[in-house]
Amino acid sequence: MNLAYLLNARAAAGKPVRVALIGAGKFGSMFLAQVPHTPGLEVPIIVDLDPDRAREACRTVGWDAQRIASTTFTNDSGKLASSQIEVVVEATGSPAAGIKHARRAIEAGKHIVMVNVEADVLAGPLLAEEARNAGIVYSLAYGDQPALTAEMVDWARATGFRVVAAGKGTKYLPAYHDVTPAGVWGHYGLTADEAQSAGMNPQMFNSFLDGTKSAIEMAAIANATGLDVPSDGLSFPPCGVDDLPHVMRPRDKGGVLEKSGLVEVVSSLERDGRPVFRDLRWGVYVILEAPNDYAADCFKQYGLKTDASGRYAAMYKPYHLIGLELNISILSAALRGEPTGQPHSFRGDVASVAKRDLRAGEVLDGEGGYTVWGKLMPAAASLEAGALPIGLAHKVRLRNDIAHGHIVRWADVEIDAGDDTIKARRAMEAKFRGGH
Repeated sequence: MNLAYLLNARAAAGKPVRVALIGAGKFGSMFLAQVPHTPGLEVPIIVDLDPDRAREACRTVGWDAQRIASTTFTNDSGKLASSQIEVVVEATGSPAAGIKHARRAIEAGKHIVMVNVEADVLAGPLLAEEARNAGIVYSLAYGDQPALTAEMVDWARATGFRVVAAGKGTKYLPAYHDVTPAGVWGHYGLTADEAQSAGMNPQMFNSFLDGTKSAIEMAAIANATGLDVPSDGLSFPPCGVDDLPHVMRPRDKGGVLEKSGLVEVVSSLERDGRPVFRDLRWGVYVILEAPNDYAADCFKQYGLKTDASGRYAAMYKPYHLIGLELNISILSAALRGEPTGQPHSFRGDVASVAKRDLRAGEVLDGEGGYTVWGKLMPAAASLEAGALPIGLAHKVRLRNDIAHGHIVRWADVEIDAGDDTIKARRAMEAKFRGGH
């Protein structure tokens, strides 16, 4: 609230909020589409591995020739230190790049909005603490489901409600865990040619389908809100919005949760493949517990969907607009000095699990690939098992055979202990081993 007013004041004073964007892919392009329609917000620097592609993305989303000509397109992330930049948006999707860019932004005193959830889950608690110590904001990206869910959890707690569960919806069937990029498009109702003509990346889209992205996003929510993660990973119960309060409550109350206070993802498909009625595939939710009879009566009086007891109710947002909503994070950081969610603890981790029998000598190919998918685990359990984080399962060679469905461990792969990304992860583990 009030962000538009504050931004107008900055615009009137001739002091626009200036942003450097790293990564002009789909999320970045959606953000760029809104920039010409947001007086007081400017993006003078865009960093991308392919500057010409980034320039073309700006044309595609409607930037005029003058705006493009006044923008620096570069592959040099050293430009982040420019004195004219106030906020850095990291939208590359690469965990290693995300950690490096976040630290460069922190060193340069720039607020960082981390679209890169993969990097956030790998080392976000450490990066957020480094940013807080430097007096700058490290923030999850509004428009993406983790920040939207964290906002709903904060709203619920600030209004005096106990949060029973929180999370998002997605399309899920158990068989999806083993899907590879070669077979992904049939599950989206597309042919390979249609997907290619639309510029869709099969491995990225497969990371949404095979459960990896859901695990990453729920770990980010847990680390930002202090909610726990299910002891055996996400169960993806089929559930529509009308049934949320009934299904997403503890088992001893008739629901599916092992306990209260968990993150969980609901599926838009029944286990036999039928669509769930009034599904939440694109949205986020929070389950509230009435603290007293009076509040429960109010739930009923004001039409909230509740369980049969009337004590559990759901609030949800049916859609999220990805990069089209990113301005909220940027302006909150620049104008209020506040994040739209950030990790404060290490409660959730995402382990690499074999999609098939893997042999020693094979090279892992990361999120959404042919070799592994990401399973959500309690951080303590992941550390105890020595599980290899999915964010490190990129171009690393196996030392041991791994059976289908088994967790890949640090000891199973060849690791360069001197690598900066691995050192950052190990430092995060050491500092947050107890959760906080």
